[in-house]
Amino acid sequence: MRQTGHWLRLLPFLSALFVLSARAADSTPPPPATAQVPPASSAAAQAQLKKIQSAAQRLSYSGTFVYQQGSQMRSSRITHILAGKNELEKLEVLDGKPREYLRNNDDVACYIPDAKTVLVEKRVTRDVFPAILGADPEDLAGHYNLSMGGEERVAGRDCQAIVLEPKDKLRYGYRFWADKGSGLLLRAQTLDGKGEVVEQISFTQIEIGPIDRARIRPSYPDTHGWRIEKAAMSPVDLSAWSVAPPPGFRKIQEVRRLISDSAGAGAPSSRNQAEREVSQIVFSDGLAAISVFIESGGQNHNEGAIQQGALNIIGRRQGDYWLTVVGEVPAAAIRQVSNSIELKTR
Repeated sequence: MRQTGHWLRLLPFLSALFVLSARAADSTPPPPATAQVPPASSAAAQAQLKKIQSAAQRLSYSGTFVYQQGSQMRSSRITHILAGKNELEKLEVLDGKPREYLRNNDDVACYIPDAKTVLVEKRVTRDVFPAILGADPEDLAGHYNLSMGGEERVAGRDCQAIVLEPKDKLRYGYRFWADKGSGLLLRAQTLDGKGEVVEQISFTQIEIGPIDRARIRPSYPDTHGWRIEKAAMSPVDLSAWSVAPPPGFRKIQEVRRLISDSAGAGAPSSRNQAEREVSQIVFSDGLAAISVFIESGGQNHNEGAIQQGALNIIGRRQGDYWLTVVGEVPAAAIRQVSNSIELKTR
């Protein structure tokens, strides 16, 4: 029971790190594939996925959505405005302690009123709901069977369903519901090998169209006396580490993060808190992602595994290092990655 409790305490921090870099944009083009004409349903699904990608970035919208992960459920409100060539966005966490994120293109500020702190960082992913797709649908077709589903209503709007069925057991399946009029993604479900929902996110109320710009102003305009913190993250060469991801997953990012020993994700650091370096390698198949975190030491950690909704985590020692493998993929994929990790000797 102590091991389970240990991982549950670490989960918020690990989840935050994973979300920050899980689906980072990949500038490396995929290997060339033999040109094939997809079946009609697959071609229609690919076209719908492209519309979902475009709608999330090019439309103005505001709505409340609910996110369910395992037994946990959280609600948030997002407002997105396209102002010329600029994307402006405000994400408010509505449950638990208040927190909100304001984004101007790739510049993100997180307001934490309880700690009177603003965390400033650069956005490294483009996967905040409803903009969760970061891959070319044609690439996804290499790892998923894409097809059109039925028509349903979500948040009072008529939607078209798209089904993504994995071609192996090392990734989850997905169901997406897109607004038929605008193409905006209104609901997404993650499915396990039995077709059961392990995680889902859905708008309960949504406005699509012109949005008053005043609605993306911060709720805390007077931050006099607040602490401003900038996230410390930099590229790093981790080629000394050999990691074999599942087929179809490619390395898309290597970074080093400076983190504080804070209790919980996003907790602000203080002058008395120790800081340590954690390196991260990210792999992605274009939709799902796996992160490997590497840090020195690990004598105070307990080895083990835990699952929270679609998120699987394994932590273990390897020599003088502590390794944590995190991914929104089945446990078998996480074990495979964990077992493959080696530190090359010169």
